[in-house]
Amino acid sequence: MEEHLRQQYAELPDKLSGLSIKDSLLLLARSFPGKITFSTSFSMEDQVIAHIILSENIPVSIFTLDTGRLFAETYSVWTSTNERYSTRIHAYYPDRGLLEEFLNEKGPNAFYESVENRKECCHIRKVEPLRRALKGNAVWITGLRAEHSPDRNELKVLEWDEGNQVIKYNPLLHWKTPALREFVEDNRVPYNILHDKGFVSIGCAPCTRAIKPGEDFRAGRWWWEDSSKKECGLHIKSVSPGQEAELAAN
Repeated sequence: MEEHLRQQYAELPDKLSGLSIKDSLLLLARSFPGKITFSTSFSMEDQVIAHIILSENIPVSIFTLDTGRLFAETYSVWTSTNERYSTRIHAYYPDRGLLEEFLNEKGPNAFYESVENRKECCHIRKVEPLRRALKGNAVWITGLRAEHSPDRNELKVLEWDEGNQVIKYNPLLHWKTPALREFVEDNRVPYNILHDKGFVSIGCAPCTRAIKPGEDFRAGRWWWEDSSKKECGLHIKSVSPGQEAELAAN
């Protein structure tokens, strides 16, 4: 299965070349029926992708990771999205045993105390549920944008996710914020009102703040940590088609 999926992945860049996001999603849905999924955090970029999928009735499943510590505004846009598109976005939650053990041993705000604690919290609340959500799927669609982090400038629109063993499609990777807002306004897409209050990348409430004038996009996440450590583990390093061929040759 993995070898066949890698072969299909290597052929996808040519097939998707020149296609719109809608047509790319349709091609992927036809190529991997029942095995293509989209993860949403209800961010503005994720709402753009969800709108395309749901308004065009593209057969792509949609899920979210409910960490248990999301903003009230995030739950509001989740509800309005379900209502607007007559859908029910599937939620994955942290493993109760792992979460209870972490909280009982280290406390509810242990993530402020060390990078190790914060990463453990992210692993329990995000990474482990993500693995369950992606199990059995061949394609994972994300709302990653290069503008959000210097590390993401190296990403490709289409990648092989080695850690999760799936093809990863980042359709909005090179979109800029004004283009997102224009799409949302033109299509009356529900969005998180925190975006109007200086919040750019919106995650768990204790770990997210609005950014200040002049700060980079990632400054609002885990602001008490060194900027080089600001990833939660959901988006581990992926491999592009060219790198995949190079690795296979070595």
